[in-house]
Amino acid sequence: MNIDFSFYLTYIPILAQGALMTIALTIMAVFFGTILGLIAALSKISRNKVLNGLASFYTWVIRGTPLLLQLWLVYYGLPQIGITLTPFVAATVSMSICGGAYIAEILRAGIQSIDKGQMEAARSLGMTYLQAMRRIILPQAYRRLIPPMGNEIIALMKDSSLVSTVALVELLRTARQIDSATLRSLEIYIAAGLFYLAMTTVLTVVFDRAEQKLAVYE
Repeated sequence: MNIDFSFYLTYIPILAQGALMTIALTIMAVFFGTILGLIAALSKISRNKVLNGLASFYTWVIRGTPLLLQLWLVYYGLPQIGITLTPFVAATVSMSICGGAYIAEILRAGIQSIDKGQMEAARSLGMTYLQAMRRIILPQAYRRLIPPMGNEIIALMKDSSLVSTVALVELLRTARQIDSATLRSLEIYIAAGLFYLAMTTVLTVVFDRAEQKLAVYE
């Protein structure tokens, strides 16, 4: 097969614009998902039965259903009760909620891996529960969270391809549009795949180096 470089020169910049949307969506989902996940994680390890039950129900439902279904419920379902969201907002909400459930379990496991004596010592010094978490437990736990958090962020970036089903023009939908216009599926999907591979490789390298750097201080 002859490689038509002019084809790539024409469409690679367009794919790059789609890749930027994928990156923006991933950043938003990770930001809000981490906030939601932290709240859920702290609720799951709290002694408050109501908070524990709500957080457990949230992670059970979200982790037990596909992201695509959640996305469609937000984008296509909510308008039936008068809530209409743009594709980007619907995608951000869906991915944040889904990512938050997985991040909650990652954070919960990391927090509970810290010796209970650390919390007891902090409380004996007069710290509140939240102060102990912020000053003692979380600073120790975050070093152990780098590998699983890196995996989750990479998974979210790849799962962002699902939002093409709600008309958000990210990387995969951009590739599909070019494919429809040119009928050159092989070249365009290989190019899109290389974009995903490049982005996930950068994330992998960043998290690997962060893990190695933090390991020095263990």
